[in-house]
Amino acid sequence: MRHLRTVSIVSATALAVLAAGAILGLRETPPVTRTAGAALAAAPADRQAQAIARAQDRLRELPRDDQTWAALGVAYVERARITADPSLYPRAEGALRRSLSLRRNPSALVGLGALANARHDFAAARKYAGQAVQANPYDASAFGVLADAATQLGDRAGATAAVQRMLDLRPGLAAYARASYDLELRGDLGRAETLMGQALSAASDPADIAFCRNQLGDLAFNRGDLAAAGGHYDAGLAADPGYQPLLRGRARVRAATGSVPAALADAARVAARTPTPDTLLEYAQLLRFAGRPGEAARQLDLADAAHRVFQANGGRDDLAGAQLALARGDQATAVRLARAEFARRPFPDVADALAQALHQAGQDEAAAGYARRAVAAAPSNAAYTWHLAQIALTTGDRRTARDQLRRTRELNPYFSLTDGPTAARALAALEAHR
Repeated sequence: MRHLRTVSIVSATALAVLAAGAILGLRETPPVTRTAGAALAAAPADRQAQAIARAQDRLRELPRDDQTWAALGVAYVERARITADPSLYPRAEGALRRSLSLRRNPSALVGLGALANARHDFAAARKYAGQAVQANPYDASAFGVLADAATQLGDRAGATAAVQRMLDLRPGLAAYARASYDLELRGDLGRAETLMGQALSAASDPADIAFCRNQLGDLAFNRGDLAAAGGHYDAGLAADPGYQPLLRGRARVRAATGSVPAALADAARVAARTPTPDTLLEYAQLLRFAGRPGEAARQLDLADAAHRVFQANGGRDDLAGAQLALARGDQATAVRLARAEFARRPFPDVADALAQALHQAGQDEAAAGYARRAVAAAPSNAAYTWHLAQIALTTGDRRTARDQLRRTRELNPYFSLTDGPTAARALAALEAHR
């Protein structure tokens, strides 16, 4: 399962509560000088808590400081991301709207855009980012929010243009990461890795290094290079042992190389510390593979609870709802939710989920169309090509099935613990009966 890769942009403040352009922990400007040992010891969540406390202290003295209200709101958004706690979203919105009530300022608009992206309200995020760009056309952070929203809304040209503008204005870590993801979606993994390599070369803070290593690890895994992926994940964990996405990536590598108990240990840690629907679903899939269906069912219950908490705090994610329904065999609900999500954002992940739901519901003609859309939009994703091959096998389209199975094997034979071997067997059967 691919997790949603949105990015969170934060605005600069007079207090330097946060540095501009934070992308999943990346900072464009260096942190306050401290010893290397202290840097490694201070977890991102702790740094966010300190930033929130500093902003709150200042606002007690200067309650009409609109920039600090904006910074506080963005700090809540970032802390929610780090801790997987969406209950912070209403606090973020309150602080950001208070900032706007004091003065209409680009920092608060960028923050509201970042919050909307976090809640998966990508249309609202695009609106706020557009307003921020109108107020300040030289704000790279606003273009970052705009790029993230446009990507999820299926506006590939708009996303690329926003990323390019961000690169022109501030060619740092946040811009490189977005440009790399844009290239990855287009299937250009080589250039995507080159850009992330440049980002890594520019990184000095442990959190930045961990982020870059995780992106490079994901890129390597997605092209089937387990050794390179594992090396990046290990190097990232050496820089920042608490960066959870690295453990998630290492779990995938360990599972693919047969170290299932170690993979389960990593996945359990991630699910416990960042209990989002996708981390819990991923852990459930691994437990089911390991022959522990009761524990897998428990994780699905927890994923459902996490999804409800997300929605209760202003989030909208029918994709997660559809994936939960698929995991439980409820095809009708999966189709309904995936259709609703696709109407909001025709992103490749959503098209692929809708194709799977329709296929499992026996609607293969409709499923094939969405599967082709997913493959066309993200041609380097082995899971997408496998799902299209599955549908073709069911409908008797042997040529398409063979082509997509070959592509799946070329892209990444390790894309799924269960589906990878199944794809290999299906291809071998087709090749034997040519």
